[in-house]
Amino acid sequence: MFRKRENIVEIEEGKLLSPKFDNDGLIPVITMCSKTKDILMHAYMNVEAFKKTIETKEAHYFSRSRQQIWHKGKTSGFTQKVLEIRIDDDQDSVWLTVDIGDGSSCHVGYRSCFYRSIPLGPIENGREVEMKFEEKEKSFDPEVVYKGQPNPTKI
Repeated sequence: MFRKRENIVEIEEGKLLSPKFDNDGLIPVITMCSKTKDILMHAYMNVEAFKKTIETKEAHYFSRSRQQIWHKGKTSGFTQKVLEIRIDDDQDSVWLTVDIGDGSSCHVGYRSCFYRSIPLGPIENGREVEMKFEEKEKSFDPEVVYKGQPNPTKI
């Protein structure tokens, strides 16, 4: 689908897209809100999801838990309109800038998947590190929006 990776100079300094997918055929993606600059989520794309994202200007990911392409917002209505796609220097990581309108990105109901912070400093007991909720309220009720679909989070 994309240009074959043959030479480091072309990969790092060239103009042609030649993304590096891992052994599972995936590339990591960080998604950022265009308005707030908040990191909304981290996910993965396979070749098909990456191509669909580029072509439709809407985010498509590959769900590792469901083992299928997932059009972000198809169920929830919180579609991510892609405004910009960037790729890192060695073309093995993608950064999307998206417009989610007044929507959310987290299946738990928060606006961003990064809704908690971890305290900095010495760790007395790693089993008792208490996180702080940076988002105080959920943006939506996942039970209502996803209507009993299986939770993608796996133990």
